[in-house]
Formats: sequence, structure tokens, C-alpha cells
Amino acid sequence: MKSIIRILAFGGFMAAALGTAAQNTNSGYFLDGYTYRYQMNPAFGGDKNFVSMPALGNLNVAVRGNLHLSSVIYSLNGKTVLFTNPGIGSADALGKFHDKNRIGSNIKVNVLSGGFKAFGGFNAVSINARANVNAIVPKAFFELAKEGISNRTYDIRDLRANATGYAEIAFNHSRDIKQVPGLRVGAAVKFLLGMANLDAYFNEADLTLGTDSWTARTNADIYANFGKLQYEHKVNKQGREYVSGVNMDGDGSVGPNGFGMAFDLGASYKWNKDFTFSLAVLDLGWISFSDTKYASTDGTQTINTDAYTFNADGDASNSFSSEWKRLRDNFGDLYQLNDKGIIGSRTVGLGATLNVGVDYALPMYRKLHFGLLSSTRFQGRYTWTEARLSANIAPVKCFSADVNVAAGTYGASMGWILNFHHTGFNLFLGMDHVLGKLAKQGVPMSSNASVNFGMNFPF
Repeated sequence: MKSIIRILAFGGFMAAALGTAAQNTNSGYFLDGYTYRYQMNPAFGGDKNFVSMPALGNLNVAVRGNLHLSSVIYSLNGKTVLFTNPGIGSADALGKFHDKNRIGSNIKVNVLSGGFKAFGGFNAVSINARANVNAIVPKAFFELAKEGISNRTYDIRDLRANATGYAEIAFNHSRDIKQVPGLRVGAAVKFLLGMANLDAYFNEADLTLGTDSWTARTNADIYANFGKLQYEHKVNKQGREYVSGVNMDGDGSVGPNGFGMAFDLGASYKWNKDFTFSLAVLDLGWISFSDTKYASTDGTQTINTDAYTFNADGDASNSFSSEWKRLRDNFGDLYQLNDKGIIGSRTVGLGATLNVGVDYALPMYRKLHFGLLSSTRFQGRYTWTEARLSANIAPVKCFSADVNVAAGTYGASMGWILNFHHTGFNLFLGMDHVLGKLAKQGVPMSSNASVNFGMNFPF
């Protein structure tokens, strides 16, 4: 069990190594003068040419999920303890977990960007470092950790972790369609260099712990693509070598080991002076990774204690100590994956995002407008959706601001953004999710948090 958990946890570690920033803030989708609106809908053009501050043009530290730090750690008698501490009641601790506990981040570090008006529209070139990170942990996993072995069934199926890291070079163009007044369209083409991928599937871990018999089944697969990643190995008492973890000390260079393409498509339509409707699909694409390192339990493995008989005679071949040792070793075999070596290339989808928006300008004061944005991230079991209602104001040409509320897969939140955009200098600061309560170390207790910051030079 420990070896599989180590490998699953490596997904989060790899994400941290790839970067610590996330995608554009949805709070800025309707905001006048926000430089990176075109990355949320490629039909949105810029008012001015611009060049970003290297690495600081659009920096966003963010995380989403329903697995919160406040569910895992507690303050007990002045000390910080885990939920497994005996001083924390089982009902109180386990009541904070969901049937499916999810956490993830879509990471994007803007290395360098620039935009300019030409070719009949607005154009932008961006170089980004990106990573998509997700994990799903079923409640039964925490129940087993809290309760230990008791006479009941623990169904720990669908424990999963995924992390994909890549570099992106994007070219964006948008223009007005003169034949249809009010209509503007845009598209972006992206060339991708795959750096790392990890997919861990704990498909089945059904543990039935009864008074007279124990039954266990498990099925797990691990796919990994990373230059220096190697599976660690140990040998069990039967002499069989198994995967015990991962390390980064193996042979091989760190660099691209996959290539792919992706596209963004978008449109906006201004209907009279009051309403603007918009639609965009982002990251329609894939990466093909080479040299996939594969580990597996080789299908479903099952152990049933009914197959064991215990003899009180200590010298018998089926003595209590001998049978218990065999039982223990066989149960251990359930969680020992086999290193299947390199199985060749593997194609990974990026996970597309759909943005649908409507913007309404207040007729009596058009510097104030309201926006409703629906965002859905399509990524298999990691799919999430959010609806965000915002009030946006631009009282003067060089300043705009927004406050908003949102609700979706991961609950309700409140956000805001301030944007200073004078000729020659642009500075913005905002949050899609206010931080809320922080731990002593400054870490948010909720897994929904976001801070967005950027500096650019419009001209």
C-alpha cells in the first residue's frame, strides 16, 4: 500500500517542481483593459500593443478542490495534529470528507508575451510553461486511515492522480467580421513540448475485513513519462522484485520527451449597445509522450483467508505462525506492482475548457456593466464547472475594477480584481477565491484559493 501511495503522491510533487502559478483569473473575463482576456477567449482583442514583464506578465497561484487542509489537520491542546490523532473523534473527522475528495490545479506561468495590431486585427504571441494536476481520493481511504482494521468493508476504488507538464508557444489572431456587424472571431494555434506526465490508477482496492475471514482485491496501473524518473525496487520474501516508489536519480536528461498541438477558438457578438455574448473553447489538443514507464498489478489480484487453515501444533507445516506469515506475505503481494519496463509512446489529452459569457452594460451609466460567465473544464473524472456573476466598472480610462461571486463544483466563492492600465505601464492584482483562514505557516485552510498578479508595458 505504501509504495502505491508514494507513487500517487509523486503527481503533486512533480506539479510543484514544474511551477507554482495557474491559469488566467476568471475575474478578468469582462474587465476593460485586462491584458490577458484573449487567453480566455481568443476573439477578444487588445486596445493597445503590449509587451509583458518576463515571468511576471501574468502570475497566478491557485488551487481548486473539495479536499481542504482544514479536514486533514487540527489544533489539539495547542499542537497541530492530523485527523488520525486519537484525540480527534472519528465522527467529527470523517464527517468533513466527501465520497470523492478532489483537488487540482491548472498551472500556467507566462514566460513572455506580446501583442500588436496588424493583418486586419489583433495578434498575440505567448510562451508559457504549463501543468495540469489532479487527484481523487475516495472517503474510504480516510476511513481506513482513521479507524484502522475493523470488521467492515472498505471500497477504495478510483483513487487516482494525474500530472502533465509542458511548454507552449501560442499564436493568436482576432478580427471583426465586417459582413456581420458586431461579430468578432479569433483563434490560437499552440505548439507543445511535453516535459512530464504521470497517470496513476488505483482502479480497485476492496477490503472486506470480517470476524472469520478476510478478502482483499486490488487493481492498479501507473504510467510515467519523465526524463530522469525511475521506479525504485525492493525484493519481497518470495524473491520477487516489485515497485516500491519513484526517484529522479536515474539515467537520462531532463528535457522534451513529447510533442503535440492545441487550438483555441472563440467568438463574441455585440447586440445593440447593451449586450455582448461570447463563446470560447480552449486547449483542444493532445501531446504524444515517448518512453512510457509502466508498472502494474497485472490485473485484479485477490486474496481470501478462507484458503488458510491453522494448526495448533507448532511443528506442523500449517502451524499458526507459518500460516500467518504466508497470509501476511500474500496480502503484501496485493500492493506490489510489477515494473513492466518501457512500453513506447502514449497520447494524452490536455482537457478542454468551455467559456460562455454574456455582458450587460448599464444604459444610464455605461462605465458600469455586469457579466455572467460559465466555465467548464472537461477532463474525464476531473471535470469541474463554475458560474461567476461580476460587476465591472471603469470610471476613468486608466483604471478598472471588478467584484464577483461564483458557485460550482467546488462550492461558492467571492473574487475581485484591480487593474491600472496607463500607456507605458499596466499593473493588475486580484483573486478568483479570497484566501479565507490561513494556517500558521500562511497556507490557506481551504483548497479553493487564488492570487493573480501581473505587470506589462502597453504602447
